[in-house]
Amino acid sequence: MSRRYPSRPVVGVGAIITRGDEVLLVRRGREPQKGIWSVPGGVLHVGETLEEGVRREVREEVGLDVRVVERVEVLERILPDAAGKLEYHYILIDYLCEPTGGTLQAADDAAEAAWVDRSDFDDYEITPGTIEVINGAFEARDRLARAIEGG
Repeated sequence: MSRRYPSRPVVGVGAIITRGDEVLLVRRGREPQKGIWSVPGGVLHVGETLEEGVRREVREEVGLDVRVVERVEVLERILPDAAGKLEYHYILIDYLCEPTGGTLQAADDAAEAAWVDRSDFDDYEITPGTIEVINGAFEARDRLARAIEGG
């Protein structure tokens, strides 16, 4: 099935990888939304679990190994072409992740990768809705940390 002008929605996974007050963003190297910043991720392969897909996509796209912590968000990306015909339709499942190894290097679909402080989001053109998902991931991370600390 083609990703462009699909016959049904395509399932994608994304990784919100945090480090302190930073999150890893990638500048998309391909359509849809080429040149815009987002979280690393991609399309799930047949027979692959969601978490396997997240780990594979992060390795392929930015060279890091991650531990998948928690699902943060499920959302849709429905993008029409200039004539209004449905060009892309993704169901995206985003996960909070922690880096566990590897070396950061943009590859595969990513034109560039960068650790971005939350206070610097205005300096980046970020895909619509992504900042809200990232903020939700930080909230989940902080909630989990408080639970571990017993508070």
